[in-house]
Amino acid sequence: MIRARIKVTHCPRRALILTDTPRPDCPDCQGQGGIAHDYGDHTGEYAGTEWEPCLCWTQWAALLLPLPRRPRWLRRRRTAHDPWATPGGYSNEPPF
Repeated sequence: MIRARIKVTHCPRRALILTDTPRPDCPDCQGQGGIAHDYGDHTGEYAGTEWEPCLCWTQWAALLLPLPRRPRWLRRRRTAHDPWATPGGYSNEPPF
């Protein structure tokens, strides 16, 4: 049974996609959609994690609607001293 949901993706361009959702009451993955397996290298130290998808979830996605890009004048501008500040900056005065 497919449990579809709408999701926003950013790769390669912003778009709305229709995707499947893992079954929340799955006894194998507990609703995570897969099972993580940690593994080690030849010395026994942690080397990474492999992801095994669960059978309750299919990893398909269908493109619904590509989203338009923001006009250049609406994009956030960055400054040298604060990379996330808006052009006018923010006040540090209390609101009262």
